[in-house]
Amino acid sequence: MTRQLVLDTETTGLDPRDGHRVLEVAAIEIFNLMPTGRHFHRVIDPERDIPAEASRIHGFTSIHVEGKPKFAAILAELEAFLGDDPIIAHNAGFDFAMLDAELARCGRPALPRTRMVDTLEIAKKRFPGMPNSLDALCRRLGIDNSMRTSHNALLDVQLLAQVYLELMGGRQPGLTLAVERAVPVLAAGEVAVVRTPRPIIVPEEVLARHAEFVGKKLKDALWLKV
Repeated sequence: MTRQLVLDTETTGLDPRDGHRVLEVAAIEIFNLMPTGRHFHRVIDPERDIPAEASRIHGFTSIHVEGKPKFAAILAELEAFLGDDPIIAHNAGFDFAMLDAELARCGRPALPRTRMVDTLEIAKKRFPGMPNSLDALCRRLGIDNSMRTSHNALLDVQLLAQVYLELMGGRQPGLTLAVERAVPVLAAGEVAVVRTPRPIIVPEEVLARHAEFVGKKLKDALWLKV
């Protein structure tokens, strides 16, 4: 089976070389282009101020990160969730660079670029010369993004997963209507819901009456040829 992670970060700015930090990271798991229901989501204390221009994009202010764990405290959980599998992100080079800077502060190696799957680059090849932001792709591919009033990492990865599946050849029906598995998500105390299929059982006498009707009342019935 092919496991992939769809990932997004929110940050205090655009360049880690200027001291900007990750303040939110989210990822969801997909197997063979189908969501499993497992996700990782943490809001992080970036250990610095959040510039007003960044707050206008994602809505986070210092109040929202007060008392949240620092990146080092969530690193073990994040690494365990990501494993060694491919990581899908939109403009992935940015997210990888921001995470690499955080990993370096913790004495950890950078994420291998062989794991990177950039949906922005995929979209540019499929729609050359067209706007290929996440919002533009949602509109073009018929994906409802009406709830995206600001950049939120968890909502963004859910939308990006749908965009990615469309870019890869068509959305799987189970993406939005998937049977949720009994797999614990990584937020404390949360467990995915299990929905048990309930097949409709047709009584034998009803099947017999239907067979009699088809055989006697319908000429050249398609049912009898299948």
